[in-house]
Amino acid sequence: MIKKSILYILFLLTIFAIIGCSNFKGDMDWELSEFHMKDQNNKDFQLKDIKGDIWLVDFIFTSCATFCPQMTANMAQIQEMVKEENLKVNFASFSVDPEVDSPEILNSYVQKFTENTDNWYLLSGYSQDYIKDFALKNFKTIANKPENGQGIHSNQFYLINKKGVVVKSYDGNNNVPFDNIVKDIKALSRQ
Repeated sequence: MIKKSILYILFLLTIFAIIGCSNFKGDMDWELSEFHMKDQNNKDFQLKDIKGDIWLVDFIFTSCATFCPQMTANMAQIQEMVKEENLKVNFASFSVDPEVDSPEILNSYVQKFTENTDNWYLLSGYSQDYIKDFALKNFKTIANKPENGQGIHSNQFYLINKKGVVVKSYDGNNNVPFDNIVKDIKALSRQ
């Protein structure tokens, strides 16, 4: 009788531990709308390509001399961290300067930061108005064309769950919570 009780208690503790480990709490609940873009390989990229996987995304432009290179380097560091943890996650960077950032330019840009582009998509192939509206509607942020060399856009990383819902954002520039991002990706992977 005691043996059964101990086994039952251990079973319950295991169940609670599993539930607790997969309990991800985001601070956003923004479902992505349908979209059509081109990646750095000039291949179509749509919402259906996002659904079913976990994504970490940001907004950049290749001629940026301030935040974007640091954000891209930080994204590359997270890419390495999740690779070491054997986590399945994809990355996307939306260009806020689509008239300049062609697929060829985006491909050249990402190569400066990582050799692994199998799970990183740099996106363009849309108009300036399109990305401005897309960023505002889906990420509640601005994405304005660079003027005098500087664009106005978010320096956040956005975490997207397997359902295509933006669930959390993080500082992508200076105070990047690298370990927390990886921890959240792990938690989302268990859902």
